[in-house]
Amino acid sequence: MKEIEFVETKYGTDLKDKEWDAIAPFFPVGNKSKYHKRSLVNAVLHLVKTGCQWRNIPHEYPPYASVWSFFRRARDNGLWDFILDKLVQMARIKDGRNASPSYALIDSQSVKTVSASEERGIDGGKKTKGRKRHIVVDTMGNLLAIIVHAANIHDTKSGIFPAKRAFEKYPTIEKFCGDAGYRKSFEEDVVKILGLGVDIVMRTTPEFILLPKRWVVERTFAWANHSRRLSKDYEITITSAEAMFIISHIHTLLRRICR
Repeated sequence: MKEIEFVETKYGTDLKDKEWDAIAPFFPVGNKSKYHKRSLVNAVLHLVKTGCQWRNIPHEYPPYASVWSFFRRARDNGLWDFILDKLVQMARIKDGRNASPSYALIDSQSVKTVSASEERGIDGGKKTKGRKRHIVVDTMGNLLAIIVHAANIHDTKSGIFPAKRAFEKYPTIEKFCGDAGYRKSFEEDVVKILGLGVDIVMRTTPEFILLPKRWVVERTFAWANHSRRLSKDYEITITSAEAMFIISHIHTLLRRICR
């Protein structure tokens, strides 16, 4: 099969050669598409970073239908998750740590959704109608797992789901850390289901201060806020919503690993 030629584009979101080389081996060989995988990845990254609509992807990239199809296949076969896990390992090793973490932090972020989105609810505390992005990170802020669900489900009830997903991928985790919203039910679920402990970090003053450990997971959300596609949950399905957050973090990790 003739090798597909990569056509370079000039957008700031495009992967540099070193960044592409880091993830190129993860894509299957024998591409039946007439577009280079790097062009398709660059198009997806551009959409996530700029927040444009699928139909408004710049014409220098492959047609939006081909980009959407590529995104959907990678989402459904777990490729985005696989790439994320590999990059997390690479980032940890580069920092002189073990490839798999022993300590994890959990937190959630409530965001508004579009009208047709599945699994929506109202977060009474945040006054937000939409969904929650429930993430687990390591002590470097690397994303270990994400679950998207209706915003009306309280953290202490839903926290076990991303924690369980993180533990399944990283069985070296020995303990979780959460804020006051994870008291009681979450602590009990983690002990009962995973056999692990939970550190609860409490705020002792109404003024804003950086709490020990907690700022790490907040920083991960701050990184995601640089992706305009995540300013609101524009995805109809929760699987796409999770994939968009993962892709944003993949881009962040590539910039950190390859700088």
